[in-house]
Amino acid sequence: MGRLDDLDLSLRLSREEQDARIEAGQTRIQQLRLTLGGLTGPSPPEILQDPSKRDHPFGPPVLVVFEGWDAAGKGGAIKRLTGAMDPRHFRVASFAAPSPDELRHHWLHRFWLPLPGRGGMAVYDRTWYGRVLVERVEGLTPEVDWRRGYQEIREFERQLTDDGTILVKFWLHISEDEQLKRFERRRDDPLKSWKLTEEDWRNREKRDAYTAAVEEMVAETDSGNAPWDLIPADSKRWARVAVLETVIRRIEERCEQLGFALPDHLGPASDDDGDG
Repeated sequence: MGRLDDLDLSLRLSREEQDARIEAGQTRIQQLRLTLGGLTGPSPPEILQDPSKRDHPFGPPVLVVFEGWDAAGKGGAIKRLTGAMDPRHFRVASFAAPSPDELRHHWLHRFWLPLPGRGGMAVYDRTWYGRVLVERVEGLTPEVDWRRGYQEIREFERQLTDDGTILVKFWLHISEDEQLKRFERRRDDPLKSWKLTEEDWRNREKRDAYTAAVEEMVAETDSGNAPWDLIPADSKRWARVAVLETVIRRIEERCEQLGFALPDHLGPASDDDGDG
């Protein structure tokens, strides 16, 4: 029995509870985002305009990374996580197979480029964990190389977190039956069929191999500085709320450790759309 087997996939939320918790969570994450970005807080705004001010009000960078089964709901979770934020205040980077030029570099090279700086936030849809998942299962990388990847990943994440980055890692887990239902709904929906590929169907036939790879990945790379958050996602409502509230908790906990002051929770967000 692995850690994935311990997840309770029966967890559910009503639409009303989901909406209330998402509204509260989006208000809080927006508040945290503005504070970490130095856009609100005790420091006067002019400090941001003066490059000679080295004692800037920026908080630590935030990097939220998503892995999970095909159709596990990563896109929907990212949408709810970032839905209340100004799009100028975060970046979403999506990673597929490396390009021919990217293959000329060290395999981690392409993941460095979109990393957030001080006060910044980035969300990665798929990550460096492809090295020990798809590259392993599909035989794209020799075993000696993907096994070395565990140590390289641990060192990479240690560099990020030692430099202050708040790293939040998600695996969204769904059952084989739920995945099939979602595949069939995508297949039959003209506006979502583009999300479903022959590769998705083919990967279902290798679920046992992928499950073994995920279990080893978590065992090898779950650490105090970069822990995994495994999210039961058979219910999209549950998963979306769990992701949003987990990111908030991770930010608050790490900022407390770093001594970076955060504001108290605000009430519900206003209806001002922020245009202009």
